[in-house]
Amino acid sequence: MNYLENVRVGLDAVKSNKLRTTLTALIISIGIMALVGILTSIEGIEKSINDSFASIGANSFTIRNQGINIQIGRSGTRPKRFAPIKFDQAIAFKEQYNHPGIVSASVGITGSGIIKNELDQTNPNITVIGTDENHPITSGYTIALGRNFSLNELEAASPVTIIGDEVRAKLFPNNTDPINKIISIGSQKFRVIGVFAPKGSTPGGPGDKICTVPIFKAKQLITNPNSSYAITVMVNSMQEMESATGEAIGIFRNIRGVETIKENNFEIVKSDAVAATLISSLSYVTIAATVIGIITLIGASIGLMNIMLVSVTERTREIGIRKSLGATPTVIRRQFLVEAIIICQLGGLGGVFLGFLIGNALSSLLGGGLVFPWIWMLGGLVLCMIVGLISGIYPAIKASKLDPVEALRYE
Repeated sequence: MNYLENVRVGLDAVKSNKLRTTLTALIISIGIMALVGILTSIEGIEKSINDSFASIGANSFTIRNQGINIQIGRSGTRPKRFAPIKFDQAIAFKEQYNHPGIVSASVGITGSGIIKNELDQTNPNITVIGTDENHPITSGYTIALGRNFSLNELEAASPVTIIGDEVRAKLFPNNTDPINKIISIGSQKFRVIGVFAPKGSTPGGPGDKICTVPIFKAKQLITNPNSSYAITVMVNSMQEMESATGEAIGIFRNIRGVETIKENNFEIVKSDAVAATLISSLSYVTIAATVIGIITLIGASIGLMNIMLVSVTERTREIGIRKSLGATPTVIRRQFLVEAIIICQLGGLGGVFLGFLIGNALSSLLGGGLVFPWIWMLGGLVLCMIVGLISGIYPAIKASKLDPVEALRYE
């Protein structure tokens, strides 16, 4: 019997036992769906992270009073926290730093702000920060409407603001022009002078839920004495990163009064390092997804083996007839192995399809994009073939060893 004949017989066997085949294929589908779905969503999130940081550029770094704190569960280490970077220190660095590039200083005011106008208000999830004229460039934003802060507005601490696209959509629906309109940030009134272009959600950033005010105005609004300013430096090319970072460290050590023999009391965080940390943290989720998928497939393989053993028992007379007509033990083994693989592949195809849909849905909800994880999809089908072989080998051997005379007498 050739392989095509084995496939035809296997499909006939599947059709004759629809309920058992469906249940087994469903268990396999769930395992593959969990595996492909989670890995697809992770791949989409990784793509989103890389795209988000690519918009800022890998040729930038930020001076902070602490390192990045990205933890999955209890993994990772808590970064050191140093004394806050004060307003005067941030401004002094900006004035003294002479390396070719762009320097921006910023400070967080709140991460749960409510922005209002006369008609509506946002949810309490708007990030309000004080920035300077260079913030859009160093943070990867583009001003779609209006303009940037002027030097006069910055120095005079003018009550003006640039809002994110989500804030604009909430407070000024139906394409209403927000420029020169008055909004309230907390108890303060501000005039809208610009709107950022849509950026989408970004890992570790506010995305479109942002509202910026002049940094000198932010200094007046901040009541927390421990607020720390951040300084972002964008150089012209990656080749200049080492020299730019070295000069920044030297200048800021002097500003912070760090003695020669002591370590830095601040952190240098490179933008590509943030992306790498986020992506490496997802590896734990990948491991968990793989373990879940494998455990489910082990259960499915046991169920498939039991079904194949039942099938061998029910088809004992059929096996006897085939042997009496000249079928060898090898042909019988091959027949049952092919049947097991067919059932696994049916479940695998369903699982891959559902995993692709669910994975991309999760990726979209978490800020990722549409991805086609061909490697994981093909890997899932190969894994199903292996499961089919392992599950079908014992029933196939048992069937091939049946005595043809006894098999023909079986009732």
